[in-house]
Amino acid sequence: MIGVYDYTVILTYLSLMSGATGIFVALQGYGHPYIGVFFLLLSGLCDAFDGKVARTKKNRTKIQKDFGIQIDSLADLVSFGLLPPSIGMAMLRVSERYSELKFINELTRKVSWYSIILTVIAALYVLAALIRLAYFNATEEERAMEIQKTGNMHYTGLPVTSAALVFPFVVLVHFITRFDFSLLYFFVLLLIAILFVCPFKLKKMGGKALYVLVAIGIVEFILLIIFKWRH
Repeated sequence: MIGVYDYTVILTYLSLMSGATGIFVALQGYGHPYIGVFFLLLSGLCDAFDGKVARTKKNRTKIQKDFGIQIDSLADLVSFGLLPPSIGMAMLRVSERYSELKFINELTRKVSWYSIILTVIAALYVLAALIRLAYFNATEEERAMEIQKTGNMHYTGLPVTSAALVFPFVVLVHFITRFDFSLLYFFVLLLIAILFVCPFKLKKMGGKALYVLVAIGIVEFILLIIFKWRH
């Protein structure tokens, strides 16, 4: 069979499968967009450690390394590029409070321009994630040489994997405040999309910071379960 199937790619494959499952679940029946958030967090957890696991194998061939780079970006596009807007679109569909807003009902009867705008925002988010991932794939060798020369390790713009913490937080606030954040969710989508492609410098975090982020994700996961169960 073509492809790589050793332990170095297992977490990347799991991240992709989690992201794809989250999309399928989010776009189904009532309440499912919130279940999609759990798959987003799971994808983030897998992504946090896939690189570390891959680097434990010292005798990887060039094909194995290149394959790992490519599937990592493709998995990120699905899990952090497509899943977050899918959750947002599903939130619009199932939100009871959203449908109860009088001015929204009026707009629904007259025009659907607001839904078109939100759909465009969702599509722009996916495009921004794609551009970012493709750009960093294309400049992989250049960045590796820069790190060897200067030792400086930083991101340019916001990493797409940040979606694994940002959007669960928005949904968590939605539960805690009991306020409908469906429209705000799309504002956050647009803001994050812009940050994906902005050329600001962001220092790459070390091992300790990574574990802090993982801990934050676990806390979000637990709180989402608690508030979802209560409601």
